[in-house]
Amino acid sequence: MIDTHTHIYFPEYGEEIRDVMSRCVNAGVTSFILPNVDDESLPYLKSFHALYPQLTKMAVGLHPTEVKEDWRRVVEIVNKELKTGSYVAVGEVGIDLYWDKSMLKEQMQAFEEQLLLAQKYKLPVILHSREAFEVTMQCIEKIQPSVPLIFHSFTGNIDDVKRIRNGCDPYFGINGVVTYKNAQGLRDALVDIGIDRILLETDAPYLTPVPHRGKRNESSYLGFIRDKIAETLELSPQEIERITDRNAHSVFGI
Repeated sequence: MIDTHTHIYFPEYGEEIRDVMSRCVNAGVTSFILPNVDDESLPYLKSFHALYPQLTKMAVGLHPTEVKEDWRRVVEIVNKELKTGSYVAVGEVGIDLYWDKSMLKEQMQAFEEQLLLAQKYKLPVILHSREAFEVTMQCIEKIQPSVPLIFHSFTGNIDDVKRIRNGCDPYFGINGVVTYKNAQGLRDALVDIGIDRILLETDAPYLTPVPHRGKRNESSYLGFIRDKIAETLELSPQEIERITDRNAHSVFGI
């Protein structure tokens, strides 16, 4: 299994990280995509990748909740990092209006600039959108990127899937939310998404799946997400794993 979105490099895992990684590998996780958040998280990302170079791949971008007045400076850092060729995606980037709407203009500008960087470097985009679906789609439709867009932590419905398909070449990152009782709309949307467009992700340390909800998330829980998707689509867990791994290889070139 490939965890296409995990922040397992965050320092909060501390001295436990070797045990955590051992559990992940024992649970069948073979590869980890590590999205960046901002310039301060870059050293942690790079150090973790250096510890596990065979298991991990990096993405770099400015997360929307980290967009400040100096966003242009950070986006230029993203550009310089992308020039090194060390990254498999731009991300995670996008729009987030859940916590704060005061930086909407700057979030939109930073998102659009990073979509253009993805175009320039021919890399997929790991996309974060929270309480901002319409604005996110407006930015995408303005730039019209020709690279794949991964709608990370997708929690939308069938209508959202149709709107997204009309505007871009999408993949959908499905994480622990799919196991929650109140996520029936998302489970219904899986059929419209189709297994050939689904990517497995944990978003660790966040959004821990049932039956571990309430605990710190880790990539070793990826199987619970796989199994819920399998149950919903009436496919075997092995088939879900095989196809989503194939999707990840195709999108990220790994």
